[in-house]
Amino acid sequence: MSDDLQLPRAARIFVSFVALLRANGFSVAPEQTASFLAAIELLGPRSLEHIRLAGLATLAPPPERRATYDRLFDIHFRGAEAIEQAEGEDEETVRLQEEGRGEDEPPLTDEANESGLAAARAEALVERRFAQAATSDPLRKLSREAARRLPRRRGHRRRRARNGPFADLRRTLRDSVRNDGEVLRLGRMRRRQRPRKILFLIDVSGSMKARTEENMKLAHVLVQAAGNVEVFTFGTRLTRVTPALRLKRREQALNAASFLVSDWDGGTRIGDALQAFLAVPRFGGYARGAAVVIVSDGLERGDPAALRDAVAKLSRRAWRVSWLTPLATSPGFTPQTEALIAIQRFVDDLVDGGSSAAVVAHLLSLGTRRAA
Repeated sequence: MSDDLQLPRAARIFVSFVALLRANGFSVAPEQTASFLAAIELLGPRSLEHIRLAGLATLAPPPERRATYDRLFDIHFRGAEAIEQAEGEDEETVRLQEEGRGEDEPPLTDEANESGLAAARAEALVERRFAQAATSDPLRKLSREAARRLPRRRGHRRRRARNGPFADLRRTLRDSVRNDGEVLRLGRMRRRQRPRKILFLIDVSGSMKARTEENMKLAHVLVQAAGNVEVFTFGTRLTRVTPALRLKRREQALNAASFLVSDWDGGTRIGDALQAFLAVPRFGGYARGAAVVIVSDGLERGDPAALRDAVAKLSRRAWRVSWLTPLATSPGFTPQTEALIAIQRFVDDLVDGGSSAAVVAHLLSLGTRRAA
């Protein structure tokens, strides 16, 4: 190649960033690359933030992949500095991967727990695609009955009622004026019922591989049916997927969630994930007074003590903690794994989570519990 066709040395780092985006599934046309370089030249950037904004304006990453774009930008331009800073940032994804121990070798692609029947500790970072399928009967039932059967709580506002613990003095005095000052009937009031927050935590590790897709579809229906639901996934990392699941079309929502979650079908470190959840004040606030539903087999490969402590803290914040496991195949289920034995006394329900029908039935049964 002649010298006049070679890429200027100063531009190589920007072109290689575009190549990194393409390697990670971003669609970037040659014209966008040229516009990106022109924007850099025009700005004469004085900071990395100027370069980041130029890339957002010209390379146009999809909104649902903005976090991935930012992460790739930091890795490319900041290198090791970005990894050190990531722990202190308020991100939607809390990284739990153990660095530099060398005790566990990540499984090769062909050996990465294809059966989904065993728990793994090592982290496997993959993307997942969800198949298009018709909505099952349990999901239709959840969508139809969620508004009236999901759990509720007593609000602070009051409403008129035939019988209630509070006297409605305003209405009583108004009625007495119509009856020449005689109080014929004492008006009553009671506290309004409001929907209770629901925190839905989904295990996406390799041992739950067979149930992951159905659980994500169920989570999407739940988010669409109730406005106060928060959904997180966990395996070796903790990821908030609520914004993606708020998209109305299921295929679009699940595809957006698949880009956010990077530890599909990987290892299982439930205790670390829950500890990370509680360590972020904004996330921990989602659990306060909420109905917490954890869908996991409980095949923990981390420290059971960390899981026990996390579930104990969660139970003190939440209204109710339900652990749904595919291992609970009968009403008289007795935990056999070390992790489930450790958390049993801190959960209110330890029931079957091996099918969408079982999960939906439990969610709708929470509405029969007495509102606090």
